[in-house]
Amino acid sequence: MLLEIRDVTVRYGGHVALNGVSLGVEAGRVTGLIGPNGAGKTTLFNVLTGLLAPSSGQVLLDGEDVTRLAPYRRARRGMARTFQILELFGQLTVLENVQLAARLRRRSPGRHSRAGTAWPGGPDSLDPRALLDRVGLGAVADRRADTLPTGQGRRLELARALAVRPRVLLLDEPASGQDEAETAAFGDLLGELAGEGLAILLVEHDMTLVMGVCAHLYVLDFGSLMAEGGPASVRADPRVREAYLGTVPGQDDPPEALAPAGHIVEQR
Repeated sequence: MLLEIRDVTVRYGGHVALNGVSLGVEAGRVTGLIGPNGAGKTTLFNVLTGLLAPSSGQVLLDGEDVTRLAPYRRARRGMARTFQILELFGQLTVLENVQLAARLRRRSPGRHSRAGTAWPGGPDSLDPRALLDRVGLGAVADRRADTLPTGQGRRLELARALAVRPRVLLLDEPASGQDEAETAAFGDLLGELAGEGLAILLVEHDMTLVMGVCAHLYVLDFGSLMAEGGPASVRADPRVREAYLGTVPGQDDPPEALAPAGHIVEQR
């Protein structure tokens, strides 16, 4: 298992945001993390990336305990993420956003970066323009980032994350702002990246995307792990369906029925 959390608990005073959660993310596949709004998905991402220290439990990257490491040290070891709220350098061009990420990676390799085990797409695939072509943004490389529509901004975030040569890619609501065709193409790209050896952890409310691209799913509810397994078994689990909808609909309902009403953005 390339990335693991073991028995992680996060408390805010008397509130338990995560309660003894354990999960693993393997190289070469997309793993999904889903759950109702407020379930703790973003909190878990913040623990994984070092933005939030757990009250107890461990984070391991390739068997190494990184629980107390700063975010930049985890990045040097091959971890990259995107955020729910779009985070771009708006006054830079699309190309400059990716070039900056690539430049920072070259300047800060770190003695534990294990570059030989980074995303194995090859040197050409890490060229900033090649990355933009790969995510479908080659034609807008010279536009300012703050002029992009949200869907394209999400793909720019992905290109920028890939530019740091990650082994583990954490994606927080990446389909937000993308239309149906963009989301389908995005799912195909995630499958390709996983096939090239990346470990991908996906938090997403678009259940068509989740069910189509994820090999394994974890379901959080009120900070606790409710269920895990393949997409079909998770989709059929009455506890999962009830947590999302407050009822247990028929087993023939489409996967979109699992999406919580409103898709309210979860901050914790």
